[in-house]
Amino acid sequence: MTTIDTDIAVVGAGGGGAVLALALARKGIRTFVLEQAPGPPQGLRGEILQPNGQQVLDRLGLLHTLPAQAVRPVHKFHFCRTGGERLCTVDYSDLPPPYNQAVVTLPNVAHHAILNAIQTEPSVTLRYGTAFTGLLRNGRQVVGLTAQQGGESLMVNAKVVVGADGAFSKVREALGIPADLHLYPQGYLIAILDAAAPMTEAKYFVGRRTILGMFPAAGNKVYLFYMIPSGSYEQVKAQGLPALHQVWTAIDPSCAALFRNLHDWGQTAFMPTGRVRTPTWVADGAMLIGDAAHAMNPHASQGRMQAMVDAMTVAELLPECLTKKDFSAGTLREYEHQRRPQVTMLQRLADEQVLFWNTANPVLGFLRDRVFRTLDRNARLRYRVLSTTAGLRRSAPFGLLDRMMAAGFLPDPSAQVMKEAVGS
Repeated sequence: MTTIDTDIAVVGAGGGGAVLALALARKGIRTFVLEQAPGPPQGLRGEILQPNGQQVLDRLGLLHTLPAQAVRPVHKFHFCRTGGERLCTVDYSDLPPPYNQAVVTLPNVAHHAILNAIQTEPSVTLRYGTAFTGLLRNGRQVVGLTAQQGGESLMVNAKVVVGADGAFSKVREALGIPADLHLYPQGYLIAILDAAAPMTEAKYFVGRRTILGMFPAAGNKVYLFYMIPSGSYEQVKAQGLPALHQVWTAIDPSCAALFRNLHDWGQTAFMPTGRVRTPTWVADGAMLIGDAAHAMNPHASQGRMQAMVDAMTVAELLPECLTKKDFSAGTLREYEHQRRPQVTMLQRLADEQVLFWNTANPVLGFLRDRVFRTLDRNARLRYRVLSTTAGLRRSAPFGLLDRMMAAGFLPDPSAQVMKEAVGS
Protein backbone atom coordinates (compact mmCIF):
# COMPACT_ATOMS: atom_id res chain seq x y z
CA MET A 1 0.00 0.00 0.00
CA THR A 2 1.24 3.48 -0.91
CA THR A 3 0.85 6.17 1.77
CA ILE A 4 0.32 9.82 0.84
CA ASP A 5 0.27 12.77 3.23
CA THR A 6 -1.61 15.91 2.26
CA ASP A 7 -3.61 18.74 3.77
CA ILE A 8 -6.83 18.33 1.79
CA ALA A 9 -8.06 15.26 -0.10
CA VAL A 10 -10.69 15.88 -2.76
CA VAL A 11 -12.73 13.03 -4.22
CA GLY A 12 -13.85 14.00 -7.71
CA ALA A 13 -12.32 16.38 -10.26
CA GLY A 14 -15.60 17.66 -11.67
CA GLY A 15 -16.88 21.22 -11.62
CA GLY A 16 -16.60 21.63 -7.84
CA GLY A 17 -13.60 19.45 -7.06
CA ALA A 18 -11.39 20.92 -9.79
CA VAL A 19 -12.22 24.50 -8.81
CA LEU A 20 -11.51 23.73 -5.16
CA ALA A 21 -8.15 22.15 -5.97
CA LEU A 22 -7.08 25.15 -8.03
CA ALA A 23 -8.32 27.69 -5.48
CA LEU A 24 -6.42 25.88 -2.70
CA ALA A 25 -3.33 25.64 -4.87
CA ARG A 26 -3.36 29.41 -5.31
CA LYS A 27 -3.05 29.56 -1.50
CA GLY A 28 -0.21 27.03 -1.45
CA ILE A 29 -2.26 24.36 0.32
CA ARG A 30 -1.27 20.74 -0.38
CA THR A 31 -4.15 19.02 -2.12
CA PHE A 32 -4.59 15.47 -3.41
CA VAL A 33 -7.39 14.97 -5.95
CA LEU A 34 -8.56 11.54 -7.05
CA GLU A 35 -10.85 11.03 -10.02
CA GLN A 36 -12.20 7.63 -11.06
CA ALA A 37 -12.50 8.61 -14.76
CA PRO A 38 -9.45 7.70 -16.87
CA GLY A 39 -8.83 11.31 -17.91
CA PRO A 40 -10.38 14.73 -18.49
CA PRO A 41 -14.00 14.62 -19.72
CA GLN A 42 -14.50 14.37 -23.48
CA GLY A 43 -18.23 13.75 -23.86
CA LEU A 44 -20.95 15.99 -25.24
CA ARG A 45 -22.50 18.34 -22.74
CA GLY A 46 -24.01 21.78 -22.87
CA GLU A 47 -21.94 24.48 -21.20
CA ILE A 48 -23.52 27.77 -20.12
CA LEU A 49 -21.47 29.88 -17.74
CA GLN A 50 -23.81 32.05 -15.74
CA PRO A 51 -22.49 35.36 -14.33
CA ASN A 52 -21.63 33.86 -10.93
CA GLY A 53 -19.63 31.12 -12.66
CA GLN A 54 -17.86 33.76 -14.72
CA GLN A 55 -16.96 35.55 -11.48
CA VAL A 56 -15.37 32.37 -10.15
CA LEU A 57 -13.29 31.86 -13.29
CA ASP A 58 -12.27 35.51 -13.20
CA ARG A 59 -11.09 35.20 -9.59
CA LEU A 60 -8.99 32.22 -10.68
CA GLY A 61 -7.54 34.21 -13.59
CA LEU A 62 -9.07 31.91 -16.21
CA LEU A 63 -12.10 33.70 -17.65
CA HIS A 64 -10.20 35.71 -20.22
CA THR A 65 -7.89 32.82 -21.10
CA LEU A 66 -10.72 30.70 -22.54
CA PRO A 67 -10.06 30.36 -26.29
CA ALA A 68 -12.08 32.91 -28.25
CA GLN A 69 -12.94 30.33 -30.90
CA ALA A 70 -14.64 28.17 -28.25
CA VAL A 71 -16.89 30.68 -26.46
CA ARG A 72 -19.94 32.71 -27.42
CA PRO A 73 -21.46 35.51 -25.31
CA VAL A 74 -25.26 35.47 -25.38
CA HIS A 75 -27.49 38.27 -24.13
CA LYS A 76 -31.07 37.56 -25.17
CA PHE A 77 -33.07 34.46 -24.26
CA HIS A 78 -36.51 34.23 -25.86
CA PHE A 79 -39.15 32.05 -24.19
CA CYS A 80 -41.77 30.85 -26.68
CA ARG A 81 -44.77 28.58 -26.96
CA THR A 82 -44.38 25.49 -29.09
CA GLY A 83 -45.24 26.56 -32.61
CA GLY A 84 -43.29 29.81 -32.39
CA GLU A 85 -45.25 32.45 -30.41
CA ARG A 86 -42.86 34.53 -28.26
CA LEU A 87 -43.92 34.82 -24.63
CA CYS A 88 -41.05 36.68 -22.99
CA THR A 89 -37.52 37.90 -23.64
CA VAL A 90 -34.85 38.08 -20.93
CA ASP A 91 -31.81 40.24 -21.68
CA TYR A 92 -28.59 39.68 -19.71
CA SER A 93 -27.49 43.17 -20.76
CA ASP A 94 -29.76 44.42 -17.96
CA LEU A 95 -27.36 42.99 -15.36
CA PRO A 96 -24.51 45.08 -13.95
CA PRO A 97 -21.27 44.77 -15.95
CA PRO A 98 -18.84 43.15 -16.44
CA TYR A 99 -20.78 39.89 -16.09
CA ASN A 100 -23.86 41.03 -17.99
CA GLN A 101 -24.01 38.11 -20.39
CA ALA A 102 -24.27 34.36 -20.45
CA VAL A 103 -21.25 32.60 -21.92
CA VAL A 104 -21.83 29.44 -23.94
CA THR A 105 -18.73 27.31 -24.46
CA LEU A 106 -18.00 24.29 -26.56
CA PRO A 107 -18.05 21.02 -24.57
CA ASN A 108 -15.76 20.92 -21.53
CA VAL A 109 -13.77 24.05 -22.51
CA ALA A 110 -13.97 25.74 -19.10
CA HIS A 111 -13.38 22.46 -17.26
CA HIS A 112 -10.28 21.69 -19.30
CA ALA A 113 -8.95 25.19 -18.61
CA ILE A 114 -9.29 24.54 -14.87
CA LEU A 115 -7.69 21.10 -15.11
CA ASN A 116 -4.80 22.45 -17.21
CA ALA A 117 -4.18 25.16 -14.62
CA ILE A 118 -4.14 22.54 -11.85
CA GLN A 119 -1.43 20.60 -13.66
CA THR A 120 0.90 23.62 -13.33
CA GLU A 121 0.47 23.85 -9.55
CA PRO A 122 3.17 22.05 -7.55
CA SER A 123 0.99 21.82 -4.44
CA VAL A 124 -1.69 19.74 -6.20
CA THR A 125 -1.58 16.06 -7.15
CA LEU A 126 -4.34 14.90 -9.51
CA ARG A 127 -4.71 11.17 -10.14
CA TYR A 128 -7.09 9.83 -12.75
CA GLY A 129 -8.32 6.25 -12.80
CA THR A 130 -8.40 6.25 -9.02
CA ALA A 131 -11.46 5.03 -7.12
CA PHE A 132 -12.40 6.05 -3.57
CA THR A 133 -12.83 2.96 -1.39
CA GLY A 134 -13.31 4.26 2.15
CA LEU A 135 -12.56 6.75 4.92
CA LEU A 136 -9.84 6.68 7.56
CA ARG A 137 -11.03 7.65 11.03
CA ASN A 138 -9.65 8.42 14.43
CA GLY A 139 -12.74 7.96 16.55
CA ARG A 140 -15.39 10.23 15.00
CA GLN A 141 -12.81 12.33 13.16
CA VAL A 142 -12.16 11.65 9.48
CA VAL A 143 -8.38 11.70 8.99
CA GLY A 144 -8.04 10.54 5.39
CA LEU A 145 -9.22 8.03 2.86
CA THR A 146 -8.34 4.86 1.03
CA ALA A 147 -8.41 4.43 -2.73
CA GLN A 148 -7.53 2.03 -5.49
CA GLN A 149 -5.55 2.91 -8.62
CA GLY A 150 -5.28 -0.07 -10.90
CA GLY A 151 -3.78 -2.78 -8.72
CA GLU A 152 -2.31 -0.29 -6.25
CA SER A 153 -3.92 0.51 -2.89
CA LEU A 154 -3.55 4.05 -1.60
CA MET A 155 -3.84 5.43 1.92
CA VAL A 156 -4.19 9.21 1.91
CA ASN A 157 -3.72 10.98 5.25
CA ALA A 158 -5.52 14.33 5.17
CA LYS A 159 -6.77 17.01 7.53
CA VAL A 160 -10.05 17.28 5.60
CA VAL A 161 -11.69 15.01 3.01
CA VAL A 162 -14.00 16.75 0.53
CA GLY A 163 -16.60 14.71 -1.32
CA ALA A 164 -17.11 16.26 -4.75
CA ASP A 165 -18.16 12.99 -6.32
CA GLY A 166 -21.64 13.73 -7.60
CA ALA A 167 -25.23 12.88 -6.78
CA PHE A 168 -24.42 9.21 -6.04
CA SER A 169 -21.54 10.23 -3.75
CA LYS A 170 -19.54 7.39 -2.20
CA VAL A 171 -18.05 9.83 0.29
CA ARG A 172 -21.51 10.85 1.48
CA GLU A 173 -22.41 7.18 1.85
CA ALA A 174 -19.21 6.47 3.82
CA LEU A 175 -19.95 9.40 6.13
CA GLY A 176 -23.38 7.94 6.85
CA ILE A 177 -25.12 11.16 5.79
CA PRO A 178 -28.63 10.27 4.60
CA ALA A 179 -29.74 11.71 1.28
CA ASP A 180 -33.11 12.31 -0.31
CA LEU A 181 -32.22 11.41 -3.90
CA HIS A 182 -35.03 12.15 -6.32
CA LEU A 183 -34.71 11.15 -9.97
CA TYR A 184 -36.98 13.23 -12.18
CA PRO A 185 -39.15 11.36 -14.70
CA GLN A 186 -37.74 13.51 -17.50
CA GLY A 187 -34.22 13.99 -18.81
CA TYR A 188 -32.71 15.74 -21.81
CA LEU A 189 -31.51 14.64 -25.20
CA ILE A 190 -28.59 16.95 -25.97
CA ALA A 191 -27.37 17.64 -29.50
CA ILE A 192 -24.85 19.96 -31.10
CA LEU A 193 -25.59 21.02 -34.66
CA ASP A 194 -24.10 23.21 -37.37
CA ALA A 195 -26.20 26.17 -38.47
CA ALA A 196 -25.99 27.80 -41.90
CA ALA A 197 -25.27 31.12 -40.18
CA PRO A 198 -24.34 31.98 -36.59
CA MET A 199 -27.26 32.08 -34.18
CA THR A 200 -26.89 35.05 -31.84
CA GLU A 201 -29.85 34.68 -29.47
CA ALA A 202 -31.17 31.72 -27.48
CA LYS A 203 -34.68 30.29 -27.75
CA TYR A 204 -36.54 28.17 -25.24
CA PHE A 205 -39.85 26.54 -26.22
CA VAL A 206 -42.44 25.26 -23.74
CA GLY A 207 -45.65 23.41 -24.44
CA ARG A 208 -47.69 20.41 -23.35
CA ARG A 209 -45.03 18.24 -21.72
CA THR A 210 -42.61 19.71 -24.26
CA ILE A 211 -39.37 21.64 -23.81
CA LEU A 212 -36.86 22.46 -26.54
CA GLY A 213 -33.96 24.84 -25.93
CA MET A 214 -31.56 26.18 -28.53
CA PHE A 215 -28.43 28.03 -27.48
CA PRO A 216 -25.83 29.55 -29.84
CA ALA A 217 -22.28 28.29 -29.39
CA ALA A 218 -18.98 29.29 -30.97
CA GLY A 219 -18.73 29.35 -34.74
CA ASN A 220 -21.98 28.23 -36.28
CA LYS A 221 -22.68 25.62 -33.60
CA VAL A 222 -26.01 25.39 -31.79
CA TYR A 223 -26.77 23.35 -28.67
CA LEU A 224 -30.19 21.71 -28.47
CA PHE A 225 -31.80 20.47 -25.26
CA TYR A 226 -34.93 18.39 -25.81
CA MET A 227 -36.91 16.97 -22.88
CA ILE A 228 -37.72 13.26 -23.16
CA PRO A 229 -38.91 10.72 -20.58
CA SER A 230 -36.07 9.15 -18.62
CA GLY A 231 -35.20 5.78 -20.07
CA SER A 232 -36.60 6.62 -23.52
CA TYR A 233 -33.37 7.63 -25.29
CA GLU A 234 -32.99 4.31 -27.10
CA GLN A 235 -36.66 4.36 -28.05
CA VAL A 236 -36.29 7.85 -29.53
CA LYS A 237 -33.27 6.65 -31.50
CA ALA A 238 -35.19 3.62 -32.75
CA GLN A 239 -37.88 5.90 -34.20
CA GLY A 240 -35.24 7.42 -36.45
CA LEU A 241 -33.83 10.85 -37.20
CA PRO A 242 -36.62 11.93 -39.61
CA ALA A 243 -39.19 11.44 -36.84
CA LEU A 244 -37.18 13.64 -34.49
CA HIS A 245 -36.70 16.28 -37.21
CA GLN A 246 -40.47 16.32 -37.67
CA VAL A 247 -41.18 16.73 -33.95
CA TRP A 248 -38.68 19.57 -33.59
CA THR A 249 -39.98 21.32 -36.70
CA ALA A 250 -43.50 21.28 -35.27
CA ILE A 251 -42.09 23.03 -32.18
CA ASP A 252 -40.14 25.66 -34.14
CA PRO A 253 -40.89 25.69 -37.87
CA SER A 254 -38.36 28.48 -38.47
CA CYS A 255 -35.46 26.11 -37.65
CA ALA A 256 -36.42 23.19 -39.87
CA ALA A 257 -33.20 23.48 -41.89
CA LEU A 258 -31.11 23.51 -38.71
CA PHE A 259 -32.79 20.38 -37.38
CA ARG A 260 -31.98 18.49 -40.56
CA ASN A 261 -28.29 18.97 -39.72
CA LEU A 262 -28.68 16.24 -37.12
CA HIS A 263 -27.27 13.48 -39.32
CA ASP A 264 -26.04 10.96 -36.77
CA TRP A 265 -26.92 9.86 -33.25
CA GLY A 266 -23.25 10.40 -32.41
CA GLN A 267 -24.12 14.11 -32.35
CA THR A 268 -26.36 13.45 -29.34
CA ALA A 269 -26.20 12.35 -25.71
CA PHE A 270 -28.68 11.84 -22.88
CA MET A 271 -28.56 13.84 -19.64
CA PRO A 272 -30.52 12.40 -16.70
CA THR A 273 -31.78 14.79 -14.03
CA GLY A 274 -31.98 14.42 -10.28
CA ARG A 275 -32.13 16.30 -6.99
CA VAL A 276 -30.21 15.62 -3.77
CA ARG A 277 -31.13 16.98 -0.35
CA THR A 278 -29.14 16.15 2.77
CA PRO A 279 -29.55 17.23 6.41
CA THR A 280 -25.91 18.31 6.64
CA TRP A 281 -22.95 18.86 4.35
CA VAL A 282 -20.21 18.47 6.96
CA ALA A 283 -18.80 16.02 9.48
CA ASP A 284 -15.70 16.06 11.68
CA GLY A 285 -12.90 16.26 9.12
CA ALA A 286 -15.10 16.03 6.02
CA MET A 287 -17.31 18.10 3.73
CA LEU A 288 -19.61 17.61 0.74
CA ILE A 289 -19.78 20.08 -2.15
CA GLY A 290 -21.71 20.35 -5.40
CA ASP A 291 -24.06 17.56 -6.43
CA ALA A 292 -22.88 15.35 -3.56
CA ALA A 293 -24.57 17.84 -1.23
CA HIS A 294 -27.32 19.40 -3.32
CA ALA A 295 -27.88 18.30 -6.92
CA MET A 296 -30.72 20.23 -8.57
CA ASN A 297 -32.80 20.19 -11.74
CA PRO A 298 -31.12 22.00 -14.66
CA HIS A 299 -34.11 24.35 -14.97
CA ALA A 300 -32.34 26.44 -12.32
CA SER A 301 -29.37 26.74 -14.71
CA GLN A 302 -27.16 26.76 -11.61
CA GLY A 303 -26.10 23.19 -10.77
CA ARG A 304 -22.50 23.45 -11.94
CA MET A 305 -22.29 27.11 -10.93
CA GLN A 306 -23.32 26.31 -7.36
CA ALA A 307 -20.60 23.63 -7.15
CA MET A 308 -18.05 26.25 -8.23
CA VAL A 309 -19.28 28.75 -5.64
CA ASP A 310 -19.20 25.99 -2.99
CA ALA A 311 -15.57 25.37 -3.88
CA MET A 312 -14.59 29.03 -3.55
CA THR A 313 -16.38 29.30 -0.20
CA VAL A 314 -14.58 26.21 1.13
CA ALA A 315 -11.25 27.54 -0.18
CA GLU A 316 -11.75 30.70 1.88
CA LEU A 317 -12.57 28.72 5.04
CA LEU A 318 -9.93 25.97 5.03
CA PRO A 319 -6.77 28.11 5.45
CA GLU A 320 -8.05 29.35 8.82
CA CYS A 321 -8.95 25.78 9.80
CA LEU A 322 -5.40 24.68 8.97
CA THR A 323 -3.93 27.55 10.96
CA LYS A 324 -6.05 26.76 14.01
CA LYS A 325 -5.85 22.98 13.47
CA ASP A 326 -9.59 22.83 13.92
CA PHE A 327 -11.41 20.56 11.48
CA SER A 328 -14.48 19.86 13.57
CA ALA A 329 -17.95 19.78 12.05
CA GLY A 330 -18.80 22.85 14.10
CA THR A 331 -16.08 24.88 12.40
CA LEU A 332 -16.62 23.46 8.92
CA ARG A 333 -20.34 24.19 9.19
CA GLU A 334 -19.62 27.87 8.50
CA TYR A 335 -19.43 26.85 4.83
CA GLU A 336 -22.90 25.36 5.04
CA HIS A 337 -24.27 28.43 6.84
CA GLN A 338 -23.04 30.61 4.00
CA ARG A 339 -24.17 28.43 1.15
CA ARG A 340 -27.36 26.62 2.14
CA PRO A 341 -29.82 29.57 1.85
CA GLN A 342 -29.10 30.16 -1.85
CA VAL A 343 -28.94 26.45 -2.66
CA THR A 344 -32.25 25.72 -0.91
CA MET A 345 -33.91 28.62 -2.72
CA LEU A 346 -32.63 27.41 -6.11
CA GLN A 347 -33.71 23.82 -5.50
CA ARG A 348 -37.22 24.95 -4.61
CA LEU A 349 -37.36 27.27 -7.61
CA ALA A 350 -36.18 24.49 -9.94
CA ASP A 351 -38.85 22.13 -8.64
CA GLU A 352 -41.50 24.81 -9.12
CA GLN A 353 -40.31 25.25 -12.69
CA VAL A 354 -40.49 21.48 -13.22
CA LEU A 355 -44.11 21.57 -12.06
CA PHE A 356 -45.14 24.32 -14.47
CA TRP A 357 -42.72 23.96 -17.38
CA ASN A 358 -42.86 20.17 -17.75
CA THR A 359 -46.61 19.97 -17.30
CA ALA A 360 -49.24 18.30 -19.44
CA ASN A 361 -51.97 19.94 -17.34
CA PRO A 362 -53.70 22.64 -19.42
CA VAL A 363 -54.48 24.80 -16.37
CA LEU A 364 -50.85 24.80 -15.20
CA GLY A 365 -49.73 25.43 -18.77
CA PHE A 366 -52.10 28.40 -19.02
CA LEU A 367 -50.72 29.87 -15.76
CA ARG A 368 -47.14 29.29 -16.94
CA ASP A 369 -47.73 31.15 -20.20
CA ARG A 370 -49.59 33.92 -18.38
CA VAL A 371 -46.61 34.41 -16.04
CA PHE A 372 -44.18 34.54 -18.99
CA ARG A 373 -46.31 37.21 -20.67
CA THR A 374 -46.44 39.22 -17.45
CA LEU A 375 -42.67 39.02 -17.09
CA ASP A 376 -42.30 40.37 -20.61
CA ARG A 377 -44.20 43.52 -19.52
CA ASN A 378 -42.97 43.73 -15.93
CA ALA A 379 -39.35 44.87 -15.75
CA ARG A 380 -39.13 44.48 -11.95
CA LEU A 381 -40.19 40.85 -11.83
CA ARG A 382 -38.25 40.00 -14.99
CA TYR A 383 -35.07 41.38 -13.42
CA ARG A 384 -35.64 39.30 -10.31
CA VAL A 385 -35.92 36.13 -12.38
CA LEU A 386 -32.84 37.08 -14.41
CA SER A 387 -30.68 37.88 -11.38
CA THR A 388 -31.70 34.59 -9.78
CA THR A 389 -30.81 32.57 -12.89
CA ALA A 390 -27.54 34.49 -13.05
CA GLY A 391 -26.71 33.32 -9.50
CA LEU A 392 -26.71 36.84 -8.07
CA ARG A 393 -29.64 36.48 -5.66
CA ARG A 394 -29.69 34.51 -2.42
CA SER A 395 -33.39 35.01 -1.68
CA ALA A 396 -36.38 33.84 -3.71
CA PRO A 397 -37.32 36.13 -6.60
CA PHE A 398 -41.04 36.17 -5.74
CA GLY A 399 -42.96 36.66 -2.53
CA LEU A 400 -46.68 35.93 -2.25
CA LEU A 401 -47.75 39.32 -3.64
CA ASP A 402 -45.19 39.02 -6.44
CA ARG A 403 -46.70 35.68 -7.41
CA MET A 404 -50.17 37.21 -7.56
CA MET A 405 -48.81 40.02 -9.74
CA ALA A 406 -46.91 37.60 -11.98
CA ALA A 407 -50.07 35.57 -12.53
CA GLY A 408 -51.89 38.78 -13.49
CA PHE A 409 -54.27 38.78 -10.52
CA LEU A 410 -52.92 42.02 -8.99
CA PRO A 411 -51.48 45.17 -10.57
CA ASP A 412 -47.83 46.01 -9.89
CA PRO A 413 -47.28 49.74 -9.27
CA SER A 414 -43.50 49.19 -9.51
CA ALA A 415 -43.57 47.14 -12.69
CA GLN A 416 -41.07 49.37 -14.51
CA VAL A 417 -38.61 49.71 -11.62
CA MET A 418 -36.12 47.22 -12.97
CA LYS A 419 -32.92 47.27 -10.98
CA GLU A 420 -32.39 46.52 -7.33
CA ALA A 421 -29.60 45.32 -5.11
CA VAL A 422 -28.80 41.72 -5.92
CA GLY A 423 -27.08 39.21 -3.69
CA SER A 424 -29.75 39.62 -1.00
